Amino acid sequence: MLLDANRVAIIPCLNEEPNIAAVVEGVRRHIGNVIVVDDGSKDNTAFIAEKAGACVVRHDVSLGKGAAIRAGLQRAWGSGAEWALLLDGDGQHAPADVPAFFAAAEKFHANLVIGNRMAQPSSMPWLRWRVNHWMSKRLSRLTGQDLPDSQCGFRLLNLKVLPLLQLHTTHFEIESEILLHFVAGGEKIAFVPIEVIYKEEKSKISPVRDAIRWFRWWRNARRFIRK
Repeated sequence: MLLDANRVAIIPCLNEEPNIAAVVEGVRRHIGNVIVVDDGSKDNTAFIAEKAGACVVRHDVSLGKGAAIRAGLQRAWGSGAEWALLLDGDGQHAPADVPAFFAAAEKFHANLVIGNRMAQPSSMPWLRWRVNHWMSKRLSRLTGQDLPDSQCGFRLLNLKVLPLLQLHTTHFEIESEILLHFVAGGEKIAFVPIEVIYKEEKSKISPVRDAIRWFRWWRNARRFIRK
């Protein structure tokens, strides 16, 4: 077990009662300190996560994935940890991939390591692959860097950069916002291939509402990166 006081895992989740115990237990084989941010769940997500060994931060109502991640990052920062691993609570990210993120951070001297699902595109639902590909292309063009999987929520970041991020988004655009701030700050970014796991459950992403949010963010992001 790769237990390290300088490492913490952050799992934002909403109504993940069937999955959260397995995710927490799997991650704790590699990282002992796990923070679950329960974003207003109506089921027993928080109770089960705590029973599985996680420290639980609860929102009384759902504030969005971005707000949950920001709360988790602040808690991790306050704990004195150096590295924060972000992953989803629905079981789509394989805990067995965790060591690869730390290996990539060391190998490439990167302060942000993002999981790359695009190496196995046939394993992704077509619409999700298409949207991710489209967004990643635009972010790559904007930043002048190859960003093959800009939307993957499975990522490792160095918390020393957190005071410079100034994150504002509250929903799924948080992945793009974090990435853009690392690029703007001149931080090294690496990508690591990960296992692609998709089940039959309905995605929490709203195609219309979250697309509108992303485009609003994108409009401001273009001005930000060109300053």
